[in-house]
This record gives sequence, C-alpha cells and structure tokens, in this order.
Amino acid sequence: MNDVSCLPTPIEAAPLKRHSTVGVMVGGVKVGGGAPIVVQSMTNTDTADIEATVKQVAALARAGSELVRITVDRDEAAAAVPHIREKLLQRGVDVPLVGDFHYIGHTLLKDHPACAEALDKYRINPGNVGFKDKRDRQFSAIVELAIKHNKAVRIGANWGSLDQELLTHLMDINAASADPIEARAVLREAMVQSALLSAERATEIGLAKDRIILSAKVSGVQDLIAVYRMLAKRSDYAIHLGLTEAGMGSKGIVASSAALGVLLQEGIGDTIRVSLTPEPNGDRTVEVKVAQEILQTMGFRTFVPLVAACPGCGRTTSTVFQELARDIQDWISTSMPEWKTRYVGVENLNVAVMGCIVNGPGESKHADIGISLPGTGETPTAPVFIDGQKAATLRGPTIAAEFKVMVAEYIEKRFG
Repeated sequence: MNDVSCLPTPIEAAPLKRHSTVGVMVGGVKVGGGAPIVVQSMTNTDTADIEATVKQVAALARAGSELVRITVDRDEAAAAVPHIREKLLQRGVDVPLVGDFHYIGHTLLKDHPACAEALDKYRINPGNVGFKDKRDRQFSAIVELAIKHNKAVRIGANWGSLDQELLTHLMDINAASADPIEARAVLREAMVQSALLSAERATEIGLAKDRIILSAKVSGVQDLIAVYRMLAKRSDYAIHLGLTEAGMGSKGIVASSAALGVLLQEGIGDTIRVSLTPEPNGDRTVEVKVAQEILQTMGFRTFVPLVAACPGCGRTTSTVFQELARDIQDWISTSMPEWKTRYVGVENLNVAVMGCIVNGPGESKHADIGISLPGTGETPTAPVFIDGQKAATLRGPTIAAEFKVMVAEYIEKRFG
C-alpha cells in the first residue's frame, strides 16, 4: 500500500531561459539579455494635454509600469513631450517614455528635436510608416534619428495595419504554388517577415542590434502564439509580447493570460503589455496589475506579497473569511509603497486566508503566515500559523485587526 518503489524517478525540469540573449537599454531599463521581463503600458490621454498625460504616466509608473508609451501623432503632441518629461522628473517619476509614431513620425522627430531627445524609445509600425516609394525613405529617416539621439527602436508589426504590398506579394506566391497553404498561415508569415525585414533594414542603416526590439501583435490567441514562435525561432532580437485589442474585463484578461502564459513558459518574451480596454473613465492601471500578476503567478517575478484564499464552498457560506481575505489583500496593497522603502524582499511574502478546517490549516502552514477560519455556523475561532507552526488562536470580532498586527510584526522581524 505504501510501497513507492514502483514510482518513476522524478525528472527535473530544465530551467527556463529568456529567448533573447541581446539586451536593449531603454532609458535606465534593460530589456532582454537575461534581464527580468519588463512590464509596460500605454496612456490613453491626448499627449498634447500635458497635465492629463503627466498624471496618467505617473499613475502607471506608481502601479509598476517600467516603460510607458505615449502617442505622438501631431506637432502639438511632439511639442508637449519634453514638457511632460520635465514635469514627471519634478514629481520624481523617471520612467522611460516610448513614442508611438505613425505616418509622419519622421517629420515630427526632425521638426521637434527636443521631443526626439526626451523620448527613450521610438515605436515604428512597418505597415504605416509610409507607402510605396516613401516607405523606405521615411523608415530610414526615423532610424537615422534614433541613431543620432542614441535611442532604442521597437519595430512593431500589427495585423491591423500590415504592409499590404508584402502581404499581396506573399499571397500571390502562395496562389501560384502547387501546394498552397491557408490564407491565415500566409498572414502569419507576412507578420514575421514584416518585422524581420524591417529589422534587417535598420541594421543596414547602422542601428545596432542591441537597440532593436521586435513585436508582431495580433488579436487571436492561437495566431499570436504561432507568430511569436516563428519570430523567436528565426531571430535573437529582444521581443515585446502583447495580444492587441484584447478586449474588456475578464475576456481581455483571460485571453492575454492564455496567450502570454504559453509564450513566456516557452522562454519567449522580454517585455509584455496587457492591452485591456478600460471601462469608460476607468482605471488605466488595471492592465499593469494584470501583467504583474501574470509574471508573478508564473514565477518569473515578484511584485507584491501573495495572498492565497480558498474559493469558498458549502462549508463556508458565511462571509467572514471572504471579508477577511479582501481586507488583508487591500491592506497589503495600500501598505506596499511604504513597505518597499523599509523592507527589502517584502514582495516575497506569502499570506494565506482560509475559510474552513478541511484544507485551511494545511494551506496556512504552507504560507509564511496564514490564518484558518472554522467554517459556517461556528464562533469565529482562527488558528494562525507562522513558518509552518501554530503561533496563536484568534477569536471574536477583532480577528482581522489582530491578524494584521501579527503580519506587520512578522514583516518587521523577517525583512526589517
């Protein structure tokens, strides 16, 4: 019954490695080359509105966005960029800024050298940097300005604005083939070629490989996985991951998590963005939190202490443990800015808030500090476990306050 001799020998999983061996410095942040996967986001303000943009960039940075992209679509926006940088620095916010350019980026960067200098990275979409004979000339102009100002460049192909000349060429070749593939596969190939051919052109102009980041963003999960696998297999550039137009709410979160999770597990991706559509006037920082949670849940990075809580069942029909779990989670989130300045490594803390006596004590023992409630219809009596050992039993209506005190004391003792 207890004989384990027939069990197979455990096989150790090979350590995961980041795809890109080439590191790209964007401001003071390293992307690729073995650096931790970087979280980035994008504002949805009118960049010409300096105060609104500064406010949102600062909020995104405080939430944990390590790169922030802003739209630079016209002269007023380009003229505002250096003032945005200045006001951010006055607030103590030194997050790298990425300029998102389309159609007239070459003109804006040339006409507004202060903007070109204030940005840390330029984002070029090969599909709309220019058309026909203008494309190469305008693409080259942006790359030359990046070289002049020593800036990184993200070459970001997007299937919503793919190079139609390239796509048509590949479709024609496929149609003439004796064994044509489906149109969707040709589209994927066009995405990859658009990114790689543009990167090749940039290096020919003189942009170093360690100044280039590639992306190939689509909105279908399986398409995204396929495209990035192809891109990773055929290059060693640093790669930005993101499911474009992911959507709102749970749909966007689930789709992004599914796509990015697969790729990150395969070692593909050096920086990520979760492109969520916020509710009207909603909180833009949600996309930053989701990106962080993807990386932390998968074990690639730690940002905040983890709070494990059971989902609830017929044994926990009261709301006591749910309220306690929410209270503790909110308290930790609001305390983190201060804790990070005082307690090195506090983001590695694991806390458990469990609802009943079935799995609760065991789960609580696995956490650094955990509490287990008795379940439904019983007087709240909750054992607290610290580093796997029972440390106290809390009772009555002040359980939450007392447990917070114990968590704070534990943090002080361990990380102080």
